[in-house]
Amino acid sequence: MSDDHVTPYLARLPIGERIPVAADGIASWDIFPFEADLRTKVLDAPELPEPPRDGESGPGDCSQCARPDEDFVWTDRDWRLAMPAEPAALPALVLLQPRGHHDLADLPPERAAELGPMLQRVERAVQSLGGIGRVHLNKWGDGAAHLHIWLIARPAGMMQLRGSCLPVWGDLLPAVPDAEWQDNRRRIAAAMAADGGTAHA
Repeated sequence: MSDDHVTPYLARLPIGERIPVAADGIASWDIFPFEADLRTKVLDAPELPEPPRDGESGPGDCSQCARPDEDFVWTDRDWRLAMPAEPAALPALVLLQPRGHHDLADLPPERAAELGPMLQRVERAVQSLGGIGRVHLNKWGDGAAHLHIWLIARPAGMMQLRGSCLPVWGDLLPAVPDAEWQDNRRRIAAAMAADGGTAHA
């Protein structure tokens, strides 16, 4: 890493050191899934410039652009909704993305204007399964340059699963039975298609 990439923020970080766990931090929250004496990993040096993400150089090398519509549970002219074929541990885990190769910062104005209503529409489709307390939205974007927003269903009543640890709980709980998962995929696809577009599940 050359010095011209080192920002004041990076220069202050305790690179190579083990950071103590804060007594009042996330490990003390009632939603944190683990009990034990924790220790943080040693903080690695930054990788600058960052390695390219999937699709960083455009749609030609984007795995999401290359996927056919049949890989998705629902599509329309401008948007696609994916849900894994293999069961996860939470009732629904869906991924909304624009059909065009854009990230959030360069999403065309017409798609940006649709994003809020589209997120509402997907949330309603997930909620239509019943037994859903909340639908969490997550946008990380560290692995792919193609905009993708996760919508993750928290089961109603499972207050220990609320908040930012829900994806971690999703790695720990038993998977939903396959027949139920496939039914949830079909129901979400049908709920989306009721307002237009094509259900593929």
